[in-house]
Amino acid sequence: MTRALQIGLVLGAAVLSLQAQEYESDSGFGLRGTLSTMAAGSTEFQQPPRSDSGSLVDGGVRLMLYPTWKLSDHWMFYGAYQVVSHPYYYSQFETQGHGLRGNVVQGFLSYSQIWKDASVQVKAGELSSAFGSFGLRYDDRDNPLIDVPVQYGYYGALATLTALAGAEIDTTWKKLDGRVQFTNSSPANPRSIFASEQYGNWAGGGGVTIRQGLRLGVSGYRGPYLDRTYPFYRASDGRPRNIPGSGAGADAEWGKGHWNVRGEIQRFVMTYGTAPTFHEHTGYTEIERTLGPRWYVATRLSYLSADHVGRAQVVEAAAGYRPGARQLIKISYETTHSETNPGPNRTLAIQFVTAIHPLAFAGR
Repeated sequence: MTRALQIGLVLGAAVLSLQAQEYESDSGFGLRGTLSTMAAGSTEFQQPPRSDSGSLVDGGVRLMLYPTWKLSDHWMFYGAYQVVSHPYYYSQFETQGHGLRGNVVQGFLSYSQIWKDASVQVKAGELSSAFGSFGLRYDDRDNPLIDVPVQYGYYGALATLTALAGAEIDTTWKKLDGRVQFTNSSPANPRSIFASEQYGNWAGGGGVTIRQGLRLGVSGYRGPYLDRTYPFYRASDGRPRNIPGSGAGADAEWGKGHWNVRGEIQRFVMTYGTAPTFHEHTGYTEIERTLGPRWYVATRLSYLSADHVGRAQVVEAAAGYRPGARQLIKISYETTHSETNPGPNRTLAIQFVTAIHPLAFAGR
């Protein structure tokens, strides 16, 4: 962890040093980012295999970089790349080892057209999944808490936060919005464009803004999700391309004054060739209250009910403080109750987030 933290801080310092030159432009190349450090004490560190380390405290670092290249009034390249240590996400607390890795979160070329009451955008490349709504808030600056809802994650989740290769069309018309996406693999099992057994999946969603601050939406995905190296795949299940998985969900967001409330409910159905179909139901409610210009408090209540796994409830509460316009400090306490674990897991964490100054280099 120490080595990973040092490397991450060096990378962040290198990017921050670029701020010596800053330009304002509506075209050309731009770069911004977020650097986060986190320390946590958790009972999950006491569970095997990580319990062998004998430590109750660990931490990590995450660097997000967002390069953009505006080619014209309609064409643009957008990217999101992260360098993150292991462990950093709560889902990694029970896994062994320390390290540092980088991966693309988004990287696409887009064409957009805007009219008075409507817009359309076409994207192709590495995309965030069109399923669900939390995927739009994967940056630590946009997440008022530290953990993520139980159904989301970068590893082993049925609603991935990892990039998927494909194409997408986003549209808006007055108070309506919609999106449709075709990708090389499922949000339940994202595959690299260089991997074998890539099977196309469809995803999409839409919503309506009933009034300012209140939006209701739905989303879903469907397509083959297995590959022959998948942990639960057996040769007797048949060809992976013939075994579909699907997800369906609804989301809502409401904001007024000092309050912001968000929530999602989702249902996943994963079929197998010979084994019984796997069902999972999940959902969360997130409440955020602004106390003043610098302070806020937030909580998220998540639940999961799945075949062969049982039920789990996760409650996280956090307080956030902004010492400056670009910095954010969060302190969070989370408890997890699960039928697969005889006792609740508890995690106390502190996270420091700083925004990297935007850079813009004019193309003309």
